[in-house]
Amino acid sequence: ALAGLPSALTSKGDIRQKVWEHLEASGLAEFPRPVHGRIPNFKGSFQACCSIRDMDVFSRAREVKVDPDKPLEGVRLAALQARKTLLVPTPRLRTGLFNRIVPPPGATKEILRRCATSQGVKEYSVSVGLDGKAQVDLVVVGSVAVSEKGWRIGKGEGYADMEYAMMVSMGAVQEDTPVVTIVHDCQVLDIAEELLGDHDLTVDYILTPTRTIQTNCKRPKPRGIMWHKVSSEMLGKIPILKTLRSREKQAGKDVTLQDEHPTLANTNGAAVSNKKVMAANTQPQAAPGSAPMGQPRVESDPANPRSQGSDTITTVYVGNLPASLRVSELKSALRDLQVIPVRLNWQGAQHRAFLDYRDKGTADRAVSSLQGLSLGGNALRVELAKSQRNKG
Repeated sequence: ALAGLPSALTSKGDIRQKVWEHLEASGLAEFPRPVHGRIPNFKGSFQACCSIRDMDVFSRAREVKVDPDKPLEGVRLAALQARKTLLVPTPRLRTGLFNRIVPPPGATKEILRRCATSQGVKEYSVSVGLDGKAQVDLVVVGSVAVSEKGWRIGKGEGYADMEYAMMVSMGAVQEDTPVVTIVHDCQVLDIAEELLGDHDLTVDYILTPTRTIQTNCKRPKPRGIMWHKVSSEMLGKIPILKTLRSREKQAGKDVTLQDEHPTLANTNGAAVSNKKVMAANTQPQAAPGSAPMGQPRVESDPANPRSQGSDTITTVYVGNLPASLRVSELKSALRDLQVIPVRLNWQGAQHRAFLDYRDKGTADRAVSSLQGLSLGGNALRVELAKSQRNKG
């Protein structure tokens, strides 16, 4: 369906946008909507998941790692029904590495179904850390796009690649551990190999609602964590990464981070792995519909004229906005997440915006909803603004 993409000229960010737009426009997108910024759920995902039951690599596997994305729910259910050990990475690796899903004894079909949902993963799980001695026989990841050769594009935050690299470091996967992804047929398209970095995870099998593709991909998978591609910011967000880094340092490995490398320190603070995406996103002109370069754009909530003078305002900083993003796209994301600010100060030229909320509770909700959301191929940086300054 997306065969018209000039693959050789496209950035990963462009491919993501095209796929997300196509799924929405063609009516193939499923809850949670919009699919932009996510591993998209699609009509027929459950059907595609069910075909994993017919695969030898699944029948033989005792321990299966499946990402927490909605379109993979059917695989999580199949693993539980087949009484396999199911490991699900903790979202954004905030609290550890995996949750092992432990259904209650004698669980009914209904309870197993619940265990396979994101809510069930929270309710019926025990945490597995670096010493959990996991031995994963099959890895199932979500994708935004994938090629028949096995090249994969995720949602741009690097977590699937990072999880895989961590599993290599802790000895949980081997070089021949098969990797499967589940997508709609329209997400299978040509991807130029030069878009792939050496940290990118490739896939061995692709399941769609209509077919099973064996990629016979010979490109080696990541052999562990490439510390020179990890930023201090990412290290700060993923506690388990710190533990792993100190272990590898003790083992004599070079664990110099990306921003500690004089040659790689990238002035705009973008991760090296995002260079290609960034290059595609940094047109110097202002995006149509955005403020002129360098001029902030302030918009208030007309329904609340007092909001400007209130001294209880809590401000949220949103950074790493791509140059091509319009203020209307950010507003629509805020509407979808139901975290509309009373005032939005748009500074597109500086790749940032400030959102004012009436109280800290709403601001905190906005931070957790927006954290890591991907817009225009960039994962947003979101935090409470440094000074909760009085906007009066």
